[in-house]
Amino acid sequence: PAAAFTAQNGMRVAQISPTEIAVDFHPRRSDTDYWCAAGDYAQRVMRADGGTRLWRASPKPRGSGQGIVFTLDPARQAEGAGISQFGSGPRDGSITAGMAVGSFCRVVFPLWRD
Repeated sequence: PAAAFTAQNGMRVAQISPTEIAVDFHPRRSDTDYWCAAGDYAQRVMRADGGTRLWRASPKPRGSGQGIVFTLDPARQAEGAGISQFGSGPRDGSITAGMAVGSFCRVVFPLWRD
């Protein structure tokens, strides 16, 4: 869609509610690439600070050809679908937008072919 945002790793992202971010499906991308795109969107478009927490709202496993929805609302998180399952408490399975960008974003350069 025209309103889609391209994250710094080249993935397309759109806001689907005041607290939900949808990252489109991209072949050959890891889950951490999706977290990067969601964190980048949260910071640059939603103007969230780096400490804003992100949860995965889409349940695991992701179906073939499906993107991932993330949320800023812990009540809307998919149980057991976070980036890790270490620890316990209300922040388990979430990471900050700053950590998503700082740890998982990498610039994707196009392949040059002759």
